Amino acid sequence: MSTTFIATLAIKQGKETEFERLQKELSELTHADEPGTLVYDVIKSRTKARTYVVYARFKDEAAFQAHQASPFHDRLVPPIMACVEGDMDLQLLDWKS
Repeated sequence: MSTTFIATLAIKQGKETEFERLQKELSELTHADEPGTLVYDVIKSRTKARTYVVYARFKDEAAFQAHQASPFHDRLVPPIMACVEGDMDLQLLDWKS
């Protein structure tokens, strides 16, 4: 069963460039170092200012947990979250393949 998350994040005014830079690095490292990650994308809303969606799909729960435990995840997520305004909207989803 694949594990997916969709996170919607509002970014603080003036933090968009930093957020995008950090997310780009996280995405590149995730794709390079985590074969169990099927998709890790960050997209920007056309209609909501400073709003981004992170979409990630992992082959299974173990791959998702490995992503959460990676050293670069631990290094990059705190400064990413420092760019976030308010709480993120996080959805966790599963799919039987």
